[in-house]
Amino acid sequence: MLDTPARLVDICAKSLQIQEKMTVQIADTLQQVLLPKGVAVVIEASHGCMTTRGIHKPGTSLVTSRMLGAFRDDPSTRREFMSIISQKRNE
Repeated sequence: MLDTPARLVDICAKSLQIQEKMTVQIADTLQQVLLPKGVAVVIEASHGCMTTRGIHKPGTSLVTSRMLGAFRDDPSTRREFMSIISQKRNE
């Protein structure tokens, strides 16, 4: 049973996979288990390959997202969500 979204993220993050796939996996699982009107998942992460080897861009992060249901289909719902997370990011 899924007791918290944070637990789901921990479970998905334990396996070696790309961020884009993990974003989809989290969103799809939330949709299947909770059956909400909509799901929005946004993940921002730093990648070791970008900060410690290769291109050496410390402080660089990659953002991935997946929108389902109302967040995908209703532009005002999506705008409200994006506005809220943008504010949190700038704090």
